[in-house]
Amino acid sequence: MDESIPRIVIVGGGFGGLAAAKAFRHTPAHITLIDRTNHHLFQPLLYQVATSVLTPGHIASPIRGILRNQKNITVILAEVTGVDKDRRCVFANSADREEVPLPYDYLILATGVRHSYFGHDEFEKFAPGLKGLADAVAVRNKILQGFEQAEAEEDPSRHRDLLTFVLVGAGPTGVELAGEIALMVRTTLRSDFRRIDPTSARIVLVDMGDRVLGTFSEEISEAAEKRLSKLGVEVRLGQGVEQ
Repeated sequence: MDESIPRIVIVGGGFGGLAAAKAFRHTPAHITLIDRTNHHLFQPLLYQVATSVLTPGHIASPIRGILRNQKNITVILAEVTGVDKDRRCVFANSADREEVPLPYDYLILATGVRHSYFGHDEFEKFAPGLKGLADAVAVRNKILQGFEQAEAEEDPSRHRDLLTFVLVGAGPTGVELAGEIALMVRTTLRSDFRRIDPTSARIVLVDMGDRVLGTFSEEISEAAEKRLSKLGVEVRLGQGVEQ
């Protein structure tokens, strides 16, 4: 390796990491992109995997395939565990090695974010986030399991509880997921069961704010809330979840 050429390490193969990698495609540099998965995920459509509209393969593309024509980049499947700013290197764990040092001249951290429970981390075991494919599949399985449990339950008085879905947070993901569940019970699942009526499912969207899609214009928020109400979603605003 020519040591006169700068070494750029990019941690993360999401939107930020890929954009940075592509921006350097004509740069005389040795680029290493590190990600703990081998695919780039189109996160905005995770809610459609969570509601069985799309399969995981529809929204995940191999990082190596995306960058195959960029000759100045190497993709490594590993998880970065630390950064040594003095030695100018990152440490990464791969399938068969741990704490492997990878030197850099320039470092770009594009690792994304985690979901927040706003001080209630105990909620996580009941309500998974929606940041990765595993999360989406877990949510999908939980939703479908509710209908299967209700179909198998002989006591009709328990059906309502089994078919109640509460979503906390009326941002884009919460609004999309609530709307998609409502559509699913009225279309895909409507005629699939005999003991239960899927359209009787109760979908509740809760948010502490005074409107859905609070970061959008009031016009968009109002249109979204009307659409949710038309689909049968119960929108509860100005209400936080305590336990």
